[in-house]
Amino acid sequence: MDPLTYDLVLAGLTVGSAAALTGIGLIVTYRATGVLNLAHGAIAMICAFLLRQLAVGWGWPLPLAACLTLLVAAPGLGLLMSFVGSDPARALAATIGVLVLLIGVAGLVWGPGARADAPAILPDTPWIQLAAVCVLAGAVAAVTRWTRFGKELRAVVDNRALAELGGIDAGRVAAAGWAFGAFTAGLTGVLLAPYVRLDPYGLPLLVMEVMAVAVAARMRSLPVAVGTALVLGVAQAQLTRFHPSGRLDPLLQALGSNLFVVALLIAALTMRGVGVPEPAAALRPTGPARGAVTGAARRAPDTGTALRALAATLRPGPVVRIRQLTWVPVAVLLVFPVVSTPHTAVAVPALAVVLLSLVIVTGRSGQLALGQAAYAGLGALFAARLSERLPELVALPVAVALVAPLGLLTGWPAIRRRGLALALTTFAVGTVVSRFVLTQPYATSGVTVSRPAGFGSDRAFYTLELALLGCSLLAVAALRRGRMGRALAAMRDHEQGAAAAGVPVPRLKLLAFVLGAALAALGGGLLSMGASAFDATAYDPVRGLLWFAALMILGADTLLAAPAAAVLLTVLDSGSHTGLAATAVGALALLLTRFRPAARPPRRLTRTPLGERARARLPRPPVALARSGTGTRAPRRPAPDWAEVSPPGPLTARGLRLSYGAFTVLDGVDLTVEPGRVTALVGPNGAGKSTLFHCLCGTLRPASGRVALAGTDITRRSAHARTRLGVARTFQQLAVFPSLTVAEQVRIGAEQGRVRDPGRTVESVLRLLDLDGASVRDRYTAGLPTGLLRRVELARA
Repeated sequence: MDPLTYDLVLAGLTVGSAAALTGIGLIVTYRATGVLNLAHGAIAMICAFLLRQLAVGWGWPLPLAACLTLLVAAPGLGLLMSFVGSDPARALAATIGVLVLLIGVAGLVWGPGARADAPAILPDTPWIQLAAVCVLAGAVAAVTRWTRFGKELRAVVDNRALAELGGIDAGRVAAAGWAFGAFTAGLTGVLLAPYVRLDPYGLPLLVMEVMAVAVAARMRSLPVAVGTALVLGVAQAQLTRFHPSGRLDPLLQALGSNLFVVALLIAALTMRGVGVPEPAAALRPTGPARGAVTGAARRAPDTGTALRALAATLRPGPVVRIRQLTWVPVAVLLVFPVVSTPHTAVAVPALAVVLLSLVIVTGRSGQLALGQAAYAGLGALFAARLSERLPELVALPVAVALVAPLGLLTGWPAIRRRGLALALTTFAVGTVVSRFVLTQPYATSGVTVSRPAGFGSDRAFYTLELALLGCSLLAVAALRRGRMGRALAAMRDHEQGAAAAGVPVPRLKLLAFVLGAALAALGGGLLSMGASAFDATAYDPVRGLLWFAALMILGADTLLAAPAAAVLLTVLDSGSHTGLAATAVGALALLLTRFRPAARPPRRLTRTPLGERARARLPRPPVALARSGTGTRAPRRPAPDWAEVSPPGPLTARGLRLSYGAFTVLDGVDLTVEPGRVTALVGPNGAGKSTLFHCLCGTLRPASGRVALAGTDITRRSAHARTRLGVARTFQQLAVFPSLTVAEQVRIGAEQGRVRDPGRTVESVLRLLDLDGASVRDRYTAGLPTGLLRRVELARA
């Protein structure tokens, strides 16, 4: 081995050892708590800063400073994080809050600049660091396998509820997992700090990039995580020795320094089931069939349900309930700079447009998108490049048109991913764009940014921004209304229920990400024009997490939250105290996730005596009366308006076969469901009834066999496509949409179905199932009794 190769191997082992520590900590935390700690990098950063302050700033002995940092401060942060509760959704949101809070604290205490004098606690020898990693991994494996705590940990991993019933203190196990994960984060930070840029934003992002090793190990296997980290570290180091001539050289150099970023994207795209079940996971058999399902798969449905609930928590919370405010205060804050000095506020409308993209993607669609900052950066870069040949007012919309289709980079993976898996994918896409485009000289060298002609002054440009912000608000408001608004709300509240109602979920996801990318590009272009410069750090992926957290605490489903969050972020960071905005946002996010009470349904209609009198005068449809068997007159309901819609034909299944691993659930099943008849399927637990039902409705696809409707093969049709053909369904566990009224939920079924007059059909179905009362039809389904909700679900079908 030549000396250069050997030196590069040693350098790669150093990086790989730090990445392996990150993987170990993330996996242990996840296995103990069910949460991927997104604040892992921030803990590493704060511990590195603390060690430097103790050893360099205050002159403490390095061993004492290291013990205090790694054995007291780091585990203490982990224990504090354990108090967010056992709900995985709130814990995930809390990790984002901790990430933002620690970055803000570091900015306030140590400033935004980089530090190059961080002390090293281990000799500059890769073999010593690698030995430390192997010893730590071996100790974790030994504790997990041979100690009582390890048995309790495995029990909590397999089934937390059952472990608690068996007398295991799951909270204590989770707290230990948090503490150990924070310890490894601190160790990662102090090992990396002497060799990388130590600043509040750089180190957290670096550690989040090496999260790829834990994702590649499917958050389970420590040996796989350690091996992946070492291989990636050595491969990244070896790539630096290649310098091909031509256009590939800049790309290869970028790959040589960002291989972990690429690995994170590949792992997020290929490793399905990370942190959230596959679509079929929640439908796996119970009873005798349960033994064929692994412990991780049994755990996944609970995690996935909680992560889907996180999207619901992104609506206005109790800390700041924006809907109770008026438009007047925010409007005054936005318009005031027009008549004063708008220099410090010129970024507010542009940032508000960027945050509106999150309102569409996260607030309205329920998708955990953590990479919107990348699209803002692309919009700024494309607008700057195009303005070299086009007027600025033409270059900006052209840049938006070019960036909008790139929303498919995150929208396409979102079709089959949700929850944490989607969050990781969007973050990885945003990081790849940042590292391979926005920060590379081949893309940004020589970029000049200028404002449009006639809008050179701050006041004039601010007025232009306000006009574009107003147009964006009107566009997003229009998206919230009507058929599209109801479909998006249904997809956000219950994705499978929306598909069962005929909502084209994949198409809506793509639309949401494309529109979100367009708005983010528009806001990014305005940001760079307002600053008259292109700054890649303004679109850093970690800064995108700050934007996400700010919108989360103000209500991601509220139009007013975007300008309010923009005002908050800009005003707090406008002075000399850099990091104040991140500190405030992080603290509020923690309060929001820790003390949020049960969500209350929104109120859209307020009944008044005048309105009730007017409602009483409205003509009601006639009700025919018929003689009952007892001689009394009973109301006879008119014939439904959808009676002329004939059944599409028999639903048949031939030779259906489906297995879960080695367990065969369906084996050569034949079934015919005739139209106009009730067909019952009877069998014991684990016989495969629900699995067959899901195969017929399109939720699962059989391994072999054929499903046909009226002779047409629909085996490969999606659930929403089968609904539109006439195969509707209800669910064992209620699939209703809490943010919609009873009438709106039924209307979704009519709009997505085959009826000619949805309004008339809705009234007929509401009357048929006794849902047309004034006290029922306009009520939101959150909090309604189960029996009534069953009728609502049936009416929608």
